Amino acid sequence: MRQYLDLCQRIVDEGVWVTNERTGKRCLTVINADLDYRVDLNQLPLVTTRKSYWKAAIAELLGYLRGYSSAADFRALGAPTWDANANENQAWLNNPHRRGTDDMGRVYGVQGRAWAKPDGGTVDQLRKVVDNLSKGLDDRGEIISFYNPGEFDYGCLRPCMHTHNFSLLGDTLYLTSYQRSCDVPLGLNFNQVQVFTLLALMAQITGHKPGIAYHKIVNAHIYEDQLQLMRDVQLKREPFASPQLRINPDIKSLEDLETWVTLDDFAVEGYQCHPPIQYPFSV
Repeated sequence: MRQYLDLCQRIVDEGVWVTNERTGKRCLTVINADLDYRVDLNQLPLVTTRKSYWKAAIAELLGYLRGYSSAADFRALGAPTWDANANENQAWLNNPHRRGTDDMGRVYGVQGRAWAKPDGGTVDQLRKVVDNLSKGLDDRGEIISFYNPGEFDYGCLRPCMHTHNFSLLGDTLYLTSYQRSCDVPLGLNFNQVQVFTLLALMAQITGHKPGIAYHKIVNAHIYEDQLQLMRDVQLKREPFASPQLRINPDIKSLEDLETWVTLDDFAVEGYQCHPPIQYPFSV
């Protein structure tokens, strides 16, 4: 939580105004932020200076792991987070590759589970990483990347959190996640939970101890219409202690994550927080 607040304060103090072409809004921006989360100590990096909706974050992660491409599938899991980008993004609505209501195109989990090959086949990046780690193998390329420039025109949004790099040292699994762009008041709240949970899940299904999840952000920003709430409300609040995440121990394989796992298999204990803050969302 302190890392999150320090980054927010850094943006307020040192940020440079940049106009974002996609949204038409100005952002107060800094370059390069490094955070780390102690998954081994089960200190869930859930924001406590406002209410955080952790269930939607984990539901969205499950959708990525399943390779979903429809906002309807995400909603069914408990994550309405793709509704706007799938159905209100004018550039995507005008895109000839869009296949109708709720279609997200070839973004995020689709790339992770079915990266297109020139011969017409696909590569399941997640399956390769799970299989290797389950055998105790680390080829220094245990990487899942959602960033496919050749198919940007086939999706509603370029991935922000674009690459997850797993590393195995003995029986301890580590994760380094790379993010090109981060809406800190809204997005980072989700991203932190997802990076933490991804390492916890991958360690559990591959039979390893979780270590530390490292989170690297290139462009961290606060939109102009979010700044006053961040500066005058959220940064004035004192954080509470980090809660803990409980994952159903019966989740033992990638197939389990693909089939029967729901939000009921996750619980957060000891979460104390300040009241919600309604930050504007930019499509």
